[in-house]
Amino acid sequence: MTLRCIPYNSQMANEWDKLVGQARNSTFINQRPYLDYHSDRFDDASLVFIDKKDHITALLPANYNTTTHTAYSHQGLTYAGLILSHNIRTEQIGEAIGAAIQHYRQMGAQRLVYKPAPYIYNKYPADEPLYFLSRHGARLTARSLSQAIYLPQAIQMNTLRHRKVNKSINAGNHVCEEHDTTQFWHILDHTLQTRHNVHPVHTIAELQLLMQRFPKQIRLFTTKDNTGETLAGTIVFDCGQVVHTQYLAASDKGRQVGALDQAIEHIMTNIYPDRTYLDFGVSTEDGGKILNSGLTFQKETFGARGVCYDTWELNLLAET
Repeated sequence: MTLRCIPYNSQMANEWDKLVGQARNSTFINQRPYLDYHSDRFDDASLVFIDKKDHITALLPANYNTTTHTAYSHQGLTYAGLILSHNIRTEQIGEAIGAAIQHYRQMGAQRLVYKPAPYIYNKYPADEPLYFLSRHGARLTARSLSQAIYLPQAIQMNTLRHRKVNKSINAGNHVCEEHDTTQFWHILDHTLQTRHNVHPVHTIAELQLLMQRFPKQIRLFTTKDNTGETLAGTIVFDCGQVVHTQYLAASDKGRQVGALDQAIEHIMTNIYPDRTYLDFGVSTEDGGKILNSGLTFQKETFGARGVCYDTWELNLLAET
């Protein structure tokens, strides 16, 4: 063994975040200030992997659910697979996966649920963990579908989107950045309750906290009319080469005038024109078993095409 595996503790926070900033397959949501904002909901079971020279070379954001006897990577994140330094070797990644499996077994875990980052978020190829997980018997158990725009060669928006953008502009609406999420959150909450009978994953207080911790990475852009009324908006997670629209919503009035279309076109053209992908997020439900065709079509009309968000599971009770 060339690596040793130890549980994360808060004294390692700076070193953890340093590697996250330098890794080939990480984004800011893997940093401790993001992971720890909902620490009251999840029992942290993150792991740190250290080589023979005492260098941290890999990380695994994770939590453990004692009720289901399951280790997750990580329930509070959209994706959170093994975070890899650029220098870690393939054999060492295999050691890290094996050490993680052994650690969670010793904790009493019966399952490991693993959610790797979609490939568009990786700064450099990083599929080695999936190879080793499959060798241990892991299986792909869920596949959700997102739609993303490849911005350097974006497929042109269709005529419907252009008409809606122009309609909103001609109505005198304008897009601006806001720092108070209250008005937008209520529009979002109404939309989600009306259409899906759910509330946003984040509360107003949580969004404000995260925006304070990550003012450059988490931003709110809204479309307002000439009276200052908020008509639509999107909360954007800036993940480097990928810009992810975490939330999208419009009021009834906003939908009529194309206010959300104007906001999306604005961030593509004026705020993040130098990025590689604009990821709209998943358009599926129930682990990918149900496709929301209307939502998929809406994203496709902006020029977005499919990207998979996968979930792997490993039975830790089986011999591997």
